[in-house]
Amino acid sequence: MIAPTIAATSYSDSKSHYQILDGLRGVAAIMVVIFHIFEIFSGGNHLVQIINHGYLAVDFFFVLSGFVIGYAYDDRWRKMTIKDFFKRRLIRLHPMILMGMTVGAICFYYSASPILFPQISHVPLWKMLMVMLIGYTLIPVPTSLDIRGWTEMHPLNGPAWTLFFEYIANIAYALILRKISKLVLSILTIIAAVALVHMAVTSANGDVIGGWSIDATQLRIGFTRLAYPFLAGLLLSRTIKPGHIKHAFLISSVLIVVILSFPRVGGSEHLWMNGLYDSLCIILLFPVIVYIGASGKISNRYMNSVCRFLGDISYPIYITHYPLIYIFSAWVVNNNITLDAALPAGLLTLASSILLAYLSLRLYDIPVRKWLAKRFTSRSLKQ
Repeated sequence: MIAPTIAATSYSDSKSHYQILDGLRGVAAIMVVIFHIFEIFSGGNHLVQIINHGYLAVDFFFVLSGFVIGYAYDDRWRKMTIKDFFKRRLIRLHPMILMGMTVGAICFYYSASPILFPQISHVPLWKMLMVMLIGYTLIPVPTSLDIRGWTEMHPLNGPAWTLFFEYIANIAYALILRKISKLVLSILTIIAAVALVHMAVTSANGDVIGGWSIDATQLRIGFTRLAYPFLAGLLLSRTIKPGHIKHAFLISSVLIVVILSFPRVGGSEHLWMNGLYDSLCIILLFPVIVYIGASGKISNRYMNSVCRFLGDISYPIYITHYPLIYIFSAWVVNNNITLDAALPAGLLTLASSILLAYLSLRLYDIPVRKWLAKRFTSRSLKQ
């Protein structure tokens, strides 16, 4: 039996990681890339989207985040200050945010499309660089700086909106959530679940898709999508004792792939049914999957290597892949490419995303985080 290990990028006082949860994060991140590759062929119609529920990976990430934050930090506050916590989270997350925005800037003009992104060819370099610099701070850009035309709060790297909400969750945890009792946390989680079901069932599209813009509607979606998963993950970390489940990585990975790939439920006539499916997955199935993952052990070195690799690239691939998707999508639309004809390029995009993530991790993220930890904290990172 392989014992739990501390990841190569963690602090010297870090707890052992749940290796399977790290691996599951990688599985979900790769599913997101595949979802985005197929997305352009849906023509904006969610009913026919291939890998239909890939968007739910975001909500799964939020459950994982709440669980891991609670596990890693709940018992440290006697020795750790709020400043220490924020330093650690910034060092963990922000270097790759800078990388993601930089990749987005490099790829920006290559994704020009008179049909899909007609604004790009008219955007001056200074304006694009200004958006990049603002993106480095993760502050949403105003609509006057929407240089792509999709009203994204981060138009150089759309998925960065989830990190914006992740930061909000971290702030809420440090200032409020770490102090509240399990009873209060349970009540807040139930309220958040009700809000989530209401939003999903009454949504005009019958799903929870959204959260990437700073208008009132999108912000409501974003905060609703954040609230229940993060609170549920945090509550899970405080209430459950992991069991002993055999083949936990295989079981939980299959569940994630099936959930994210599942076809649209209810069709155009019963949109609310898909809202119920989304709600069921987020409220019940994702916490169960996290429990299964936390209850398993890696039994051989091969699976240990797989989980470690998937866990290591999970965040880098998520935060750097979308600029490549912009280019792929523009190429498909500009040349009217069919799905069958685009499959080789789609596979290349997936492989390139994985390679970019791995190189970003090894050549940039790990060295930078080690330097930052040594420079700005009292504890160094260990290899």
